[in-house]
Parts: sequence; C-alpha cells; structure tokens
Amino acid sequence: MVVQAYILIQTDVGKSESVAAAASATKGVTLAEGVTGPYDVIVRAEARNIDELGKMVVAKVQAIEGITRTLTCPVVHI
Repeated sequence: MVVQAYILIQTDVGKSESVAAAASATKGVTLAEGVTGPYDVIVRAEARNIDELGKMVVAKVQAIEGITRTLTCPVVHI
C-alpha cells in the first residue's frame, strides 16, 4: 500500500502557476493545482512509505523556487 498526502503550499505573490507546474513535474506528485484561499497550490502526492514521502517533500517539493511554506497532510483510511 502506498502512502498518499495532500501538500498545501503557500507561494510568493505571482508564483503559484510556476510552482504548480514545477510540482506536477516532480516524481511522486499525482496532481498539482492552483487554488484560492490561504494556500496557493495544493499537491496530491504518493510514496512507498512515510519516510520516502517526507524525503520527497523536503528534498524536492520544498526546493521549488517560489514556495514560502508547506503543510503536509497524509491521507488516512478510517
């Protein structure tokens, strides 16, 4: 079973489109869309385990230029 998560992203002003495009090109990201509200981009990602997911968020997603803050919300199956 894979671990899935939503990554809520805040960006610099005017950077949401480029951040969404860069995120969607990242391995493990299944969806990246610009949104309105307190976050600018929401990403759906998946990985083999929680450690791999954390490494992807820190090493790949947070490295995208224009991101100011992320909040990772793992999906739970209740």
